[in-house]
Parts: sequence; structure tokens; C-alpha cells
Amino acid sequence: MFMKASDILLTGATGFLGTSLRQELKLDGFNLVCPGADDGHSRIDFTLPFDLKLKSSIDIVVHAAGKAHAVPMTDIEKQEFYRVNLEGTKNLCRALEALNELPKSFIFISTVAVYGVDTGQGISEGHPLNGTTPYSDSKIEAEKWLRQWATENDLTLGILRLPLIAGFRPPGNLGAMIKGIKSGKYLSIGRANSRKSMVWAKDIAQIIPVLSKKGGTYNLTDGIHPTFGELEEAIALSLNKQKPIKVPFWFAKGLAIIGDLFGSEFPINSDKLRKITSTLTFDDSKARNELGWNPTSVLSRISELI
Repeated sequence: MFMKASDILLTGATGFLGTSLRQELKLDGFNLVCPGADDGHSRIDFTLPFDLKLKSSIDIVVHAAGKAHAVPMTDIEKQEFYRVNLEGTKNLCRALEALNELPKSFIFISTVAVYGVDTGQGISEGHPLNGTTPYSDSKIEAEKWLRQWATENDLTLGILRLPLIAGFRPPGNLGAMIKGIKSGKYLSIGRANSRKSMVWAKDIAQIIPVLSKKGGTYNLTDGIHPTFGELEEAIALSLNKQKPIKVPFWFAKGLAIIGDLFGSEFPINSDKLRKITSTLTFDDSKARNELGWNPTSVLSRISELI
């Protein structure tokens, strides 16, 4: 681990994951520079060229800023993923090049969406990068560009491909599940036995120091890959609510067909139903073997999500 106190530049520090990284890294004794957060720095628009005005050198960059959790409906909205996730990464690197001294390492927060799969078990880092959505493709292109940039500038590059991230008041599908169970408007579909990889947000900060020295590309999960039924039961228990009402798959399929006709405003469609009822897990054995990754079970922390 780097021993100096002033070490890390963290982007996206006001986002869901960034907030957790900022809190945990500070607890671990690192001094952070967090553009746009609570450190007196002005907010940075990563889609435009910018300068970094730093009072001291930086050892590690953790690039957690990015665009996610949105379904683009127009070409302009699709391009926004590339402007933020790809061009924004390039702009950050060019700002780093303008400093007196480059950092020793760069850690990029990526996603398992780069694999482009909706079903499968134990998908490893060696799987082809088949992601075709603007989100996944922009992350693939950013990973490729960073590898060349890091090689040219002799930096250690670490890439973390993350699945569903769990933490306090999570966004996305997990947040929607909590909200639905809390309001009594959530339906459990079929056997609810499909498994999904997840990772506890606070654990991710613990891997930063060793990854910054070693580099490489790694999946991170909690290793449990809970079923929908396990998540539903744990969330309901934490909220002191009854278990969600179960509906047969054929009933949910009928609702999904209706959703296909009504569009995004309807709570379910055929695509969502297929993802909900399909197992999708990722292999994190590389991180366990090479980085000493020893994660927390998300199910054991469900009460901290609410």
C-alpha cells in the first residue's frame, strides 16, 4: 500500500458507488481529491477538455464517474454514453498528462455488461466482450483506449468489472425491488430461483490498494450469487413486511406481453421478464487468487440497504 497521506484522485465521488468509495478510502487513511464533491473543487464536465489544479502529486486515480442506469431512446441519448464513458475518460487522461507528474496507477470502474450476456453461470474475464448497448460498448471502448494509454505512459492499469452493486439506497433494479416490496406492489414470479451476481459496495474500496500495485482486469462478486427469492425474503424481513405475493410464470408472461405494447411506462415487459427469470453469474476466482479478494455476503447486509 502507498504510505503517503495524499494519494488518490477519485472521480464520480458524489455518485452511488463513488460515495461509498470516498467514505471507505478516507477511513483507510487516504487523502482524497474528489472533483465536484465536498473538497472545495468545482464540478467537472468530463465531456469537455478540462484542467486539474492539484496541490500535490497523485499516486492513484480511481475513475468511477460514468453514465449508467438509463435506457437511451434517441441517437443523441445513445451518444451521451460515449461522450461520458469514453470521451470523458480520454479527457481525464489528457488532464493527467498536463500535470507535473503522472500518477503511478489508474483504476477504471467498468461493468460485467461488457460481456454482452443475459444468461450464464461463472462467466470469467476471458469471455469475449460482446456487449452491444451504448452503455456496454462505451465501456468496452474505454477499456481498450486505457490499455493503450497506460502502456504508452508506463502506468499500472486496473479494471474492475462490477455486477449489480448493493449499498445504502441502491439505484436501478435493486432499488426498485426494495421500493416495490415496501409499498406492497411487488410480485414474486414463479420459483424465483434465478441467481444474480452482486457485490457489496463498501468491499470494493478494500481492493483498491493491492490492485493499484498489481493491475489487471477482474470481476468482483460476493461469491454467493443470491436467488431472487432469497433477496425478496431478506428485504421483506428487514422491512417487517409480508413476503411478496407469488404469481405463476404464465401470468407474468401475459403481463409482459401487455407491457410490450404499452412501452417503458409499464412495470414489466418480455425483455425484463427474461432477465428476471434467468440466472446470470460471474466468476471472481481470479480476484480471490491474485488480489486476496474476500467479499461480504450481500444477503448478510440487507438491513443496511434500506
